[in-house]
Amino acid sequence: MPEIEYEKGKLKVENVDVMTIAKAVGTPFYCYSSGLMLRRYAALKDAFSAHNATIYYAVKANSNISVIKTLADAGAGADVVSLGELQRCMLAGVPASKIVFAGVGKTGEEILEAIKVGIFQINVESESELRLINDIAKSIDTVANIGLRVNPDVDAKTHEKITTGRRENKFGIDLSQAPNFFSIASSLPHVSLRSLSVHIGSQILDLLPFEKAYQKLTEMACHIRGLGYEIDHLDLGGGLGIPYSGELVLDLTSYEKIVRNTVATLGCRLSFEPGRYLVGESGILVTKVLHVKEGSNKSFIIVDGAMNDLIRPTLYDGYHEVIPVMQSRLGAEQAVCDIVGPICESGDYLAKDRMLPIFEQNDLIAVKCVGAYGAVMSSNYNSRPLTPEVLVRGEDFSLVKKRQTFEEFIRQEQMPEWLK
Repeated sequence: MPEIEYEKGKLKVENVDVMTIAKAVGTPFYCYSSGLMLRRYAALKDAFSAHNATIYYAVKANSNISVIKTLADAGAGADVVSLGELQRCMLAGVPASKIVFAGVGKTGEEILEAIKVGIFQINVESESELRLINDIAKSIDTVANIGLRVNPDVDAKTHEKITTGRRENKFGIDLSQAPNFFSIASSLPHVSLRSLSVHIGSQILDLLPFEKAYQKLTEMACHIRGLGYEIDHLDLGGGLGIPYSGELVLDLTSYEKIVRNTVATLGCRLSFEPGRYLVGESGILVTKVLHVKEGSNKSFIIVDGAMNDLIRPTLYDGYHEVIPVMQSRLGAEQAVCDIVGPICESGDYLAKDRMLPIFEQNDLIAVKCVGAYGAVMSSNYNSRPLTPEVLVRGEDFSLVKKRQTFEEFIRQEQMPEWLK
């Protein structure tokens, strides 16, 4: 990736020296390349230009307002799953008409706000939700645009915790029930159902599951049209993966061919909801070596970043390449190492059983491909502050999220009178 590479022995994000950022904000910190995000967005947009498709950025991947704004300014809409994400998008200037609301457990408050601001579509996942949306829309004398998320019972061949299109998963309604939902919706005067939605999982690099899901979606859409119901929009979800550990890069040309030969034959408006694909590779987590400890069969590189900053390695068995910020360290002697944090759990690691250079105290290390599901999943575990985030554009960098202070993360706590 030309946006994140060594230049004259130092790691750079675009035209900014990572060491310069570290001196300005301290460690650990997240750093994102806006140029790489925009390049990924342009590639996906170009791949589907013949279909006039809309791209809704899946905000769950990275909800920093500056990241949302960067993609929105390039033309992306937004896929949200909570009121908080909706509010972030409104602050970032995403037009309400370019927002879709997904998720299995929307509250009445969330549904009301989504309808009031006039978002493009709410994706429905149950009959009770369908009726609730109708009732809420009726209460403010309007009609809500909705889509029906179906579960095609397709194995996405990804991690079990992020597969969402199998029958045993909580997402969507069984494909066979879709005609009945259109029948129910047609009897409800305050909803307009003219869309089908599908999303089978995340971090998918094998295109066959997409082909199976889209073929099933195409067949069902034809069947529903044959019953006399109108369908003019198909939401194809996201799930496009990125190469974390040497996997082949997803082939957009082959992906477009699958779309062209299945859902595109229906003449509907198409949309996609990528998250990881747009922002995952754009981010690094920079952390400093605190200590090096020799174990009986491997070295422990103890750093100031931890599982509360990046949970993917221990939660999803996620692999992230680890590189030194100073290129010269690559020439050092190598050994089997764990990169571990200060948290009091054996699951607190960023890399495990890797052949890595023998780092030294105060070395800076970059953990790659953390732009998605990194900072957004962080916590205050062990009363550690949330990590700052930096956005780079060319030769400029800006702190887009400050390091949390102790006062900030206890501000919502209060002590009862009997303990004072």
